[in-house]
Amino acid sequence: MVADSSAPKLGLITKLFYGFGSVGYGVKDVAFRTFLLLYYNQVVGVRADLVSFAILVALCVDAVSDPIVGQWSDTLRTRWGRRHPFMFLSAIPASASLLFLFFPPAGMSEAQTFWYILVVGCCVRTFITFFEIPSSALAPELTSDYDERTSIASFRYFFAYLGGVGMAFLTLLVFLRPTTEYPVGQLNPAGYETFAIVGAGIMFAAILISSLGTIHRIKYFRLPPAREKIGPLETLKQMKGTFGHRGFLAILAFGVLKYTSVGMTSALAIYFGTYLWGLNSAQLAILTIDSLTGAFLALFVAPIVSRKFGKRNAALGLAVIAVVFGSLPYILRLTGNFFENGDPLLVPAIFFFSAMFQMCGVSSAVLIHAMVGDVVEESQLATGRRSEGLFYAANTLMQKSTSGLGVFAAGMLVSLVGILPGTNPATIDPEIPRMLALVYVPTLLVLYIGGAGFLFAYRIDRSTHEASVAELEARERAASRDADEIPEPAE
Repeated sequence: MVADSSAPKLGLITKLFYGFGSVGYGVKDVAFRTFLLLYYNQVVGVRADLVSFAILVALCVDAVSDPIVGQWSDTLRTRWGRRHPFMFLSAIPASASLLFLFFPPAGMSEAQTFWYILVVGCCVRTFITFFEIPSSALAPELTSDYDERTSIASFRYFFAYLGGVGMAFLTLLVFLRPTTEYPVGQLNPAGYETFAIVGAGIMFAAILISSLGTIHRIKYFRLPPAREKIGPLETLKQMKGTFGHRGFLAILAFGVLKYTSVGMTSALAIYFGTYLWGLNSAQLAILTIDSLTGAFLALFVAPIVSRKFGKRNAALGLAVIAVVFGSLPYILRLTGNFFENGDPLLVPAIFFFSAMFQMCGVSSAVLIHAMVGDVVEESQLATGRRSEGLFYAANTLMQKSTSGLGVFAAGMLVSLVGILPGTNPATIDPEIPRMLALVYVPTLLVLYIGGAGFLFAYRIDRSTHEASVAELEARERAASRDADEIPEPAE
């Protein structure tokens, strides 16, 4: 379906409902990026490289499921639209599989635990795909306006961070609070079980609320022409033609490097907090709010810089600024110019740098998400096919797979520098976490700045986008006139 230019403008309530669905995706993200590696490594007692490899291998399923779901939702025709049937049906299996991920059966060997993480992790990722891909692809159908797409993308990212950061904050402050038995709260197994129960419930509610809250817009969509029935080889050929769009390839190249660093940063954050900065779970909980603060600021920053500089230029500049803020605390600590552990200003300083890093990084991500939507119309002019599902599937797959690659890299770095399962933060050699920071910082800089350079190949701006939309509307009017002029067959 295509956005109807005569439809009522999107209201704030619809944007809130649309964005709220990504709360569930945020819960899934924080589970995989922040807690899963630490839980199975330090609590269950599985080697970090083995856990991170299981997470990485699970992404192979995404390489198949994401494009299939995207293509399927592009071609589906129902009275509930192309996207909503998938969204509703994903609620129960996605939330249930997340629950099982943090309840591994007792008595399994290390090899059996690896397979458990792999299989159940694949289930979580596949079932959430049935919501996330169609829900993302709904954005270009909700509106074709250049600036409005940035606005709804900013709501989507804000709620994704609200879900992830909110669960991380609650888990670290309440579920993983220190006890007599577990003075380091991050090592308390019961806390992770509570996280899974609450997280699964929130995921289920978010999916249903968002699906119900956006279903009223279906009546304003115009159904694109039904595609011809084709075989698997022709389908692959069409997919190749769709993905060959130069601007979209630029987005993917940028994302591959950026989201590898995002996965690595997310997985290492709790390690740095525990072993480099010497923070307790309550302090770590406070630091999770920096991401939400940055995402909230991005609600306003992304639309403003988009209107002033255009989406591509703003996304590129913000990515570079983000990595500067993100690396500064580690550079200052390594050079002896940062607050020492235990200093009352340490947490506020880390919070400030990280909030600025998140604000710029999330704003850049919001703009990239909106840029994918703008590719849809230009691609439709070239191919005759409207492929929101495929584009967002490829973009989401890129984010998930490269984030998984980042988690895998984080696990390898943890093993490389010698942080063993069950390592006590009070007795660890301080040079070990410093070595981890020494390797992390240059990797972060290369990935972020190197990725931003690919955005120069993206050429869609406001004027070219509006020209594409106008041309598509002109073609639709012409096709409608031609259909009206076809004479009725004689009786």
